[in-house]
Amino acid sequence: MLKQRIITALILLPIALCGFFLLEGAGFALFIGLVVTLGAWEWARLAGFEASVARVVFAVVVALLLFGLYVFPDLAPWVLGAAVLWWGAATWLVLTFPQSAERWSTTSTKLVIGLLILLPAWQGLVLIKAMPLGNWLIMAVMVLVWGADIGAYFSGRKFGKRKLAPKVSPGKSWEGVFGGLLLSLVITAAVGFTRGWSIPEMFAALFGAAMIVLISVVGDLTESMFKRQAGIKDSSNLLPGHGGVLDRIDSLTAAIPVFAVLLWIAAS
Repeated sequence: MLKQRIITALILLPIALCGFFLLEGAGFALFIGLVVTLGAWEWARLAGFEASVARVVFAVVVALLLFGLYVFPDLAPWVLGAAVLWWGAATWLVLTFPQSAERWSTTSTKLVIGLLILLPAWQGLVLIKAMPLGNWLIMAVMVLVWGADIGAYFSGRKFGKRKLAPKVSPGKSWEGVFGGLLLSLVITAAVGFTRGWSIPEMFAALFGAAMIVLISVVGDLTESMFKRQAGIKDSSNLLPGHGGVLDRIDSLTAAIPVFAVLLWIAAS
């Protein structure tokens, strides 16, 4: 298993880095769209579609919607606004699971939720890419999420006692969340000192980083909740040793649209 994970990571990492940082405009949108479309194919399974045809149809629908968002960029505020509302609702659904399952257990509801997760993630990345220092901003949100994951892993193993959401993901603890949050804030502060941010800028950045980290945890738990309800361990086996695409980007699907909204607010 470890050998599989390493080989897959060595193949995917350069592809991902080239796609994120070397592609521009339509090429970047198409690259991210491909990732999101694969995620849609996986989500259809979480929604209850086992037949390959049905899953492909949902993936095609998502791809067409992404094309529509690319053609009509004025829809972006509505898409990101819907994402903020959804992730607020998702927090409540995770905290009240399994009782909350009765509110989203139908296939149609889960498909709509899939759109609320996938479309804004694509939209957020496309918008961030187009901003000044877009590549650095994309790297920033990824480092925050990765830092939170790393900090949560080690602090959770060392100090984890209080379960975060035992009915959703028994392995996660509050101590892990706090450890991941602390590491991400330290990274943010280090960047701020290096770049000479003012005190107000530093506080704003730390507040934004905390929001990103916490909502990324919700993104992770949300996919875990749907997988648990569906009775599956991984969203697919597309990535040997790593599970599926959604298993790799679940935290980012929540963090990216919220990050894009925070950047909009900061620029206004």
